[in-house]
Amino acid sequence: MSQLQKPPGPPGPTGAPSTRRTQPPPPADRAAARRGDLSASVVVFLIAVPLSLGLALATGAPLQAGLVAAAVGGIVAGLLGGAPLQVSGAATSLLVVTAELVQRYGWRATCAVTVLAGLAQLALGAVRVARGALVISPAIVHAMLAGIGVTIAVGQLHVVLGGSPDSSAVDNVAALPGQLAHPHVAALLIGAVTVAVLAGWQRLPGRAGRTLRTVPAPLAAVAAATTVSAALPVPVPRVALPEWSLQALPTLPDGPVLGIAAAVLTVTLVASMESLLSAVAVDRLAADRAVPTSGTDLNRELTGQGVANVVSGLLGGLPVAGGAMRGSASVRAGAVSRRATVLHGAWVVLCAGLLATALELIPLAALAALVMVMGVRMVSFAHIKHVQRHREFPVYAVTLGGVVLFGVLQGVALGVGVTVFLSLRRLTHTRVTVSAEDGRHRVRVNGQLTFLAVPRLTRALAQVPAGADTVVELGGSFMDHAAYEALRAWSDGHRAGGGWVTLGGRAGSPIAEPASAHHCRPWTPWRNHYCTRLPEEAAAAPRTSGDQLLGGVSAFQRHTAPLVRDELARLAHEGQRPTQLFLTCADSRLVTSMITSSGPGDLFTVRNVGNLMPPPGTDAACDSVGAAIEYAVEVLKVGSLTVCGHSGCGAMQALLGADHEPGARTPLARWLRHGRPSLARMQRIGRLGRGEVALAERPVADDVERLALVNVVQQLDHLMSYPCVAHRVAEGALTLHGMYFHVAEAQAYVLDRTTGRFRAVRPETAAVTS
Repeated sequence: MSQLQKPPGPPGPTGAPSTRRTQPPPPADRAAARRGDLSASVVVFLIAVPLSLGLALATGAPLQAGLVAAAVGGIVAGLLGGAPLQVSGAATSLLVVTAELVQRYGWRATCAVTVLAGLAQLALGAVRVARGALVISPAIVHAMLAGIGVTIAVGQLHVVLGGSPDSSAVDNVAALPGQLAHPHVAALLIGAVTVAVLAGWQRLPGRAGRTLRTVPAPLAAVAAATTVSAALPVPVPRVALPEWSLQALPTLPDGPVLGIAAAVLTVTLVASMESLLSAVAVDRLAADRAVPTSGTDLNRELTGQGVANVVSGLLGGLPVAGGAMRGSASVRAGAVSRRATVLHGAWVVLCAGLLATALELIPLAALAALVMVMGVRMVSFAHIKHVQRHREFPVYAVTLGGVVLFGVLQGVALGVGVTVFLSLRRLTHTRVTVSAEDGRHRVRVNGQLTFLAVPRLTRALAQVPAGADTVVELGGSFMDHAAYEALRAWSDGHRAGGGWVTLGGRAGSPIAEPASAHHCRPWTPWRNHYCTRLPEEAAAAPRTSGDQLLGGVSAFQRHTAPLVRDELARLAHEGQRPTQLFLTCADSRLVTSMITSSGPGDLFTVRNVGNLMPPPGTDAACDSVGAAIEYAVEVLKVGSLTVCGHSGCGAMQALLGADHEPGARTPLARWLRHGRPSLARMQRIGRLGRGEVALAERPVADDVERLALVNVVQQLDHLMSYPCVAHRVAEGALTLHGMYFHVAEAQAYVLDRTTGRFRAVRPETAAVTS
């Protein structure tokens, strides 16, 4: 089922420039954008420094190599890349590969592999194959990252315990019992403090907790561990940064050509996949938060990553890749352009030159614990459930096991092989059965109908007696030309012999209705809702106002119910798990599922007159709305909350009308009292001459439309007065959105909270270009 789409939408994974573009912002907006970029650059810098040092430590590279990668990724990839909000640096996914290269060939040779991988990325970007990297199944990608995470976590656990990791994940697991039996107490204490702060930082309660949470968790964890280490009576290993000097030029590895080529291919593949997938993820997050930015060009991003890897390798840095964690942190901190990424790289350079003494106070066990936690977080149980739902868990399991046991490239190759095998098996595994039921014969086809299944199909059809009434159920989603011709030829012959044949989908639902029936299509019954009618046996009965409702339900049972029955059965079994709450007006013209392209289980919808959200404690009669909000936020754990107003709203007209009496005692008048803060806000804006809310593409039509826009903003403010909403927003687990839908234009507008403007959603926003 599709999710609620909010502009500006993410680009398709095509490698082509996105069509999403924005108009140049006014001077006030440019100043706000610069402030947002500056604050975001500081936040990402505070995350990148400890993480880069930890990755360098884990790979066995010089510690300054991590800082070089962070600086080059920020400045070079930030300036040249095609994803403006992506933040690049030392690649987490390449930790295992880099560590193996350092151990096998040495550091200078590893730098040469990084340079060669960068040149390969430049070549791939030049021939515009970025979208080809995204063809690989998401199950393989997530399993690859999970396998790398498992390897990282097991290896760094040895460092936290005071030992040193082996080159193989299997060896690390085998040596773990001995390491646990004799841990280094000081290192273990430092690691435990680091893990505890990382795990609990975002859960700090109270006002003081909200203030402290503005400090990035990795920085807080490393700072706490450094403080604890200073109080320990025994010395612990700490960061040792050599004086900055240009490293000797990289040298080619001394080994078999095929082995070197495999190493370059592995670094190229993993770095490119991580960068491209992270670019798409960060751009999608920016779209969810309505960040006004230009779209992502994946081919340009691949080229920018290639240049960054060449420069990083030449300067003695780790391999570079875009990271979803750093990019997401940047967007959440207010970044709106590539300026935030470049500034973060500049801060890293200044830190390496001016704060080297402070960095050398950090204990190595704290960095190891930080990287270990990052490795654990690379194993996402949400992804595991997702791939299991799509019947791709064997691919996931084989890829993960292959990466842990044999290596990244070998694991991905195994995953691709299993994917191909399962696809061929699904394509060829077709089961055809024939049964006699209630005086008719039923032929059930489970699986895809290809030319390979034609012999089985014809043998089954031959079992149907001549002249018999027959229903053919096609349970698959594909039928090639050979199967179609075989089925059509048998149907024509069976009908010519006096038989009756009906072709249907799952549960016998007809594939095509007779020409005399209306043409409402499944999933869009609203399109010709006026043509729904009762079955013919009830047509002679006098029509009432309920006939259309009953006719619509009847049409649903005939057309849509067979298609959604499996999905609704799943939802009934698993329970509702919506990702978004949609608060909108009760107006009958506002069809939420239609304008959001959503299906069963996608939206938790709250509707009332005027899409009002009374602040808590204002009126006991309004507890139902507050209860729905609390249930969605606290119990269902929705990640997005949208307030949607619309044109021609009767509640807004009533608030503006002269006959509206604030003291009236009717239920409607009492309810509309909750809209008076919106009316007062609009009048205050008018008195002060401030354009606090506006449409970006056109002037506001009239006071009704203006009040509807102001009301959306006001209700978002009311929502923040609910503790459960404010708490989840502060954690970064819930985002609030404002929307306005113009009914006559069929046009949706989404609020940009930074400018107060509602921007139109364009058809090309989510278009896939080639």
